[in-house]
Amino acid sequence: MTEPDRGQQTRELIVDTALRLFRERGYDETTMRAVAKEAGVSVGNAYYYYASKENLVQEFYLRLQVEHEAAAQPVLERETDFGARLRGVLHAWLDVAGAYHAFAAQFFKIAAEPTSPLSPFSAESSPSRDAAIALMAQVVEGSTARADPELRADLPDLLWLMTLGIVLYWVHDRSPEQANTRLLIDRAVPLVDRLVGLSRLRIMRSVTRDVIALARLLRG
Repeated sequence: MTEPDRGQQTRELIVDTALRLFRERGYDETTMRAVAKEAGVSVGNAYYYYASKENLVQEFYLRLQVEHEAAAQPVLERETDFGARLRGVLHAWLDVAGAYHAFAAQFFKIAAEPTSPLSPFSAESSPSRDAAIALMAQVVEGSTARADPELRADLPDLLWLMTLGIVLYWVHDRSPEQANTRLLIDRAVPLVDRLVGLSRLRIMRSVTRDVIALARLLRG
């Protein structure tokens, strides 16, 4: 095994171990020393790959995003209708995130802090955030949606913000296999699809501009 392969294997082992300990002990009770011990590596080696627990969570964010994009590709290759693409991509996120639902609330409590590096709006989260917005750009660009041209440019950001709302609902969803979140997606997507189509109407122009301004404000 080459050195790069061995290093990647060690990185994956550390992340896998951390995720298991997060589930078993909770985020606060999981230390880098405990992760290193359970993974069978030195503490120094653990810190060599990940400087902190927050870095481990950021790696988890990226891993989840990679899995989400892979799960979404069949829908994006098959569908051209905007609503069908959006619905399929959102359901694909639930498919890959379902295994982590039991301890998602632990991350959310920390990520909800405005100054937390785990916040979806933080600089540290920019790689996973940019990847998520890029996936939403694929949803829009490969669709037949006839949106207001200016809105179309900001639509991926708006869809990402909408996804955050769905994730928040999912975190608190205690229905079997989070069925209520899937129902929320099924009911929300047709509304979003209709609003996107209506954005081209002259009567909706001022509202559309207000939505765009709001999206840019939230995006910073």
